[in-house]
Amino acid sequence: MTLTFYKYQGTGNDFVIIDNRESILSKNNTKLFTKLCDRRFGIGADGLMLLELPENEGDDFTMVYFNADGNESSMCGNGGRCLVAFAAFLGVIDNKATFTAIDGKHQAEIKNGLVHLQMQDVSEIEKYDTHLFLDTGSPHHVALVEGLDDYDVENIGRKIRNDAPYFEEGSNVNFVEHKNEDVFAVRTYERGVEDETLSCGTGVTAVALSMHATKLTDKNVINIDTLGGELKVTFEEGEKGYENIFLIGPAEQVFKGEYTWLH
Repeated sequence: MTLTFYKYQGTGNDFVIIDNRESILSKNNTKLFTKLCDRRFGIGADGLMLLELPENEGDDFTMVYFNADGNESSMCGNGGRCLVAFAAFLGVIDNKATFTAIDGKHQAEIKNGLVHLQMQDVSEIEKYDTHLFLDTGSPHHVALVEGLDDYDVENIGRKIRNDAPYFEEGSNVNFVEHKNEDVFAVRTYERGVEDETLSCGTGVTAVALSMHATKLTDKNVINIDTLGGELKVTFEEGEKGYENIFLIGPAEQVFKGEYTWLH
């Protein structure tokens, strides 16, 4: 069988994307998804997405996301932005989109080459002595550190991801350094990829909200520097927490290809 795929990246967070509106792939084919994401034996990606027909009224499409380990994942912010760009490329949308992902309905808009993706409201941020924890569509541990450039993200992140209180379910782990009033640098160890990635959209969102919640900034437009580039998070603070949250950044088609397998 030969499969047409597209490779996209958003600030270095890269994805294999497949137009699955005709159900050419079963969502149970997780071994194939793992192989496609393998950087040595496959195409190589942090995750794989299927663009499928809408299942809910008012939607343009449905987002189905799998981590590189083949497991269906919680929400991926950069993936969502890339899928919106892919939908525009296919002509499924013009510049505005409504779609449903595993965490619910999302709105998005492409403006001046950047994808503005509305994230889910966040009503609770848990504060601890060493870190914060919140869910922005995916679970995130957020810790302030010094010397981020030389920080051992891979080993320290893996330990936090697997140890108490997260254990098998795990959490994404974000290490943050404050650059100036509204700029923060972030490095993320991603659950499911089981390694550091160049960028993490839900992680960037979690960091922006955490830095505001701890009063390290009073801005509601936060600039985040990741290893893969710059992202922006905007939000409003309401009575029940943070709402009208947008993750903003580029999404680029890298290449189109065909993958053929015999077994």
